[in-house]
Amino acid sequence: MTRKIPILSTIIVAAAIATMIGLGVWQLRRADWKEGLIAQYSQAQTMSSAVPWPRTDADLEHSLFRWSQFDCQRVLSMRTTAATATDGSKGVAQIARCAIDGGGEAEVSLGWSLPTQPFNWQGGEVSGVIAPHGILHVAKPVEGLKALAPPDPKDLPNNHLMYAGQWFFFALTALVIYVLALRRRQS
Repeated sequence: MTRKIPILSTIIVAAAIATMIGLGVWQLRRADWKEGLIAQYSQAQTMSSAVPWPRTDADLEHSLFRWSQFDCQRVLSMRTTAATATDGSKGVAQIARCAIDGGGEAEVSLGWSLPTQPFNWQGGEVSGVIAPHGILHVAKPVEGLKALAPPDPKDLPNNHLMYAGQWFFFALTALVIYVLALRRRQS
């Protein structure tokens, strides 16, 4: 006596597998998009002309990895984040949030220090490369700090191919488990 294949379970598993395959294809497209973005940013690094400090998210997207400058008229706050110096030393980047000319705020990464090193900065003209998250990465560190490793577009994560492989693996696993469950049910 043969048993029928359960329709509702089959529909649910098929929908789940189709969704996982769709997510895998989406990640493949994102991998291509990210490669293009990294290539665009790498090309931006070679441009010698400076751009005005971006005031909108759209301007920021087109200005990443380009040279810019602004006048930090007033330091609003200071913070640190993990960073690497040009010599490979691990420590923190000293980052100032500034009030800038024409209104608005901007962050500037002033240089590298040890986490325990106290640091104070009063503001002034800064120039450098616009790094991800809209932080100006100074070309010349402020006195008392070491130079930070420059931002590099190749450091942007592009793990979408790995994610695509995971989604395809999940879809295959779901299919195998369902086939095994059907075989067990029919025996």
